[in-house]
Amino acid sequence: MSVTSPSFSTASLLALPRRSVGNFRQTFRIVMARLAVPREVHAPAQWLIWAGVWLLAAIAAFLYLDRIAGADTRFLPGSFVGIADFFTNFGLGGWYLVPAALWLVIANLTDWRSLSRRTLVIFYGWTCVASLVLAGMALSALVANVLKYGIGRARPQLFDEFGVLSLHPFTTQARFASFPSGHATTMGVMFCIVLTVFPRQKYIALAFAVWVALTRIFVGAHYPSDTVAGFGLGFACAVLMALVFARLGFIFSAPGPGLPKRKKAFRLTFGNR
Repeated sequence: MSVTSPSFSTASLLALPRRSVGNFRQTFRIVMARLAVPREVHAPAQWLIWAGVWLLAAIAAFLYLDRIAGADTRFLPGSFVGIADFFTNFGLGGWYLVPAALWLVIANLTDWRSLSRRTLVIFYGWTCVASLVLAGMALSALVANVLKYGIGRARPQLFDEFGVLSLHPFTTQARFASFPSGHATTMGVMFCIVLTVFPRQKYIALAFAVWVALTRIFVGAHYPSDTVAGFGLGFACAVLMALVFARLGFIFSAPGPGLPKRKKAFRLTFGNR
């Protein structure tokens, strides 16, 4: 071992805080510069239509499915509920937040100038994706929790005692935090990100996201309207953040009237695509 190794290691460690601050400042300058560039503004008519469809779906679920779920899900076979209980854990935000946050910590401490051009392109791409996951999850969690505890809807476990619509606003008890489903909200966020960033995997992602959202009904944690509302809320929050990223020129082309479109030059692998 070289005698210079300890001093080199110490110097490298001491450089990390300065590098972290420098990377943050550089990112901030890039964001502010891109915000200063004027962009075309599109009418929100299409989004209003989809918001209306989402609202109608949640209302329909409340009118026609919630009472059935509250009364009958307790009679589902134990083996089926056990399977649902396993998969429902994938609706926890930590599965997606922790890897994204760790990647951003690594990115913030990395000397980007030392990377080769090809590696830099891939590293930049995954840093953008991690940022999108973190932003979408943070926004959706904030909105979902404000609604959960502001509305205070009783969970299906309390159906016999309170019925299908019993509201206890501003309570901090988890049993009165049914609407909307946080797990379904997480699935809505992640499906939107897959749909816009990894469109080839959209059908697999949709099947998985819908199944995990449905497990919240099967395990008796939420009513159908809670899951429909949560999934739509998460999707909407992710779309909003994707539009912000498109506005800043990250991942997506300039925002248009529909869903953000991934840039053709955006790369996440060393292959051609």
